[in-house]
Amino acid sequence: MISNKKERIGWYMYDWAISAFSATVVTVFIGPYLTAIAENAAGDTGVLNVLGLNIFPGSFFPYIVSLSVLLQVLFLPIMGAVADYTHKKKLILAASSYLGSFATMGMFFLEGDRYLLGGLLFIIANLSFGIAMVMYNAFLNDIAASEERDSVSSIGWATGYLGGGILLALNLFLFSQAESLGISTGMAIRINLASAGIWWGIFTLFPMIWLKIRKSPKSIPQNKNIWNVGFSEIKHTVLDAKKYPVTLLFLFAYLLYNDGVQAVIALSSQFGQEELGLDMAVLTQVILIVQFVAFAGALLFNYIASKTSTKTTLIITLIIWLIAVSYAYLGLYDAAGFYILGIVVGTVMGGTQALSRSLFANLIPKNKEAEYFSLYEVSERGTSWLGPLLFGLSLQFSGSYRIAILSLVVFFVLGIALLLKVNVQKGIAKVEQEALSQS
Repeated sequence: MISNKKERIGWYMYDWAISAFSATVVTVFIGPYLTAIAENAAGDTGVLNVLGLNIFPGSFFPYIVSLSVLLQVLFLPIMGAVADYTHKKKLILAASSYLGSFATMGMFFLEGDRYLLGGLLFIIANLSFGIAMVMYNAFLNDIAASEERDSVSSIGWATGYLGGGILLALNLFLFSQAESLGISTGMAIRINLASAGIWWGIFTLFPMIWLKIRKSPKSIPQNKNIWNVGFSEIKHTVLDAKKYPVTLLFLFAYLLYNDGVQAVIALSSQFGQEELGLDMAVLTQVILIVQFVAFAGALLFNYIASKTSTKTTLIITLIIWLIAVSYAYLGLYDAAGFYILGIVVGTVMGGTQALSRSLFANLIPKNKEAEYFSLYEVSERGTSWLGPLLFGLSLQFSGSYRIAILSLVVFFVLGIALLLKVNVQKGIAKVEQEALSQS
């Protein structure tokens, strides 16, 4: 596998670029801020009326996360198939990145009772985020041989956590100094949200300059459009995937446990604000700590995987996630406990995500990376729909944030159970066998 140093740096820099959206928008500010706007819009009635449905304000953001991912379920496989068919994954990466960047910048205008605008902008940004991540992940097999993918993937995640952490540190400073700077708390949050879009747009320039396309772009035939090609290629992918039962089993395991991981990441700030009564300064500090701990955690678990195996290390991280969620239900009552939980989650977060990506990359057929990573991305970071939906429904019917957070345990238990059944070596051998038969 041939790639130059600049190309890998460009790939790492995209994680640096897009992680600002994950850290500043998804993990910290948009959940609590959009919930506050929704509560303001609900007024004395205590409920929102959206398309004739009465919605508890605290459930609005989890539902919006779920809706954005349902749209990803529809669009990501299409875009992945088109990218592999046309060999234009770099172009699609650029287009989705800048659409998401501008939608995120638009969050500067969220104030008063504009919760519907906030929901729409988040859906556009999160859908763009998902499409961009499909294209970004699909470059992994281009720039790293199979024995290098754990390391390259881990460095990519670590770089992203570092970049997201640096912007979040700047955001925390602005938030903490808002009064002395003569701006309101709401204005500080709006600036911070928009800054993530600006950061995303600026640093996307590096992968656009340095990443290479290894096959000439292929035009869509005149008698077809993007949707014809997309659906045709999806059908082919589904039929093709039956050849790789181990790959599919891992994908199902990942979909389950990653739903739990992403729900914790996306909803932790809301839990801290609503259940523990923590203010935005504390929430931002904890998430900032998580970012920098995750930088080290990604490298730590890559080292552990090199001494054991990727699968074994993944299972270790998932057991720690299971313990962390149980602790949030049973023993988390104050800011000190929230800090402790943040350190634990940060330590395992990078390892879980980096090793999942590299393991999956070794289980997919050659030249079909975008197609298969589109299926993978459906349940990628900050975009899972089952977890937020279960959290929202649990909150809706119980009125308890603790029961809502406990409901996420099921995803880790089922994910571990399926992952234990994944025969990694058998899966890799099958992919290599198919590649040889087609060469």
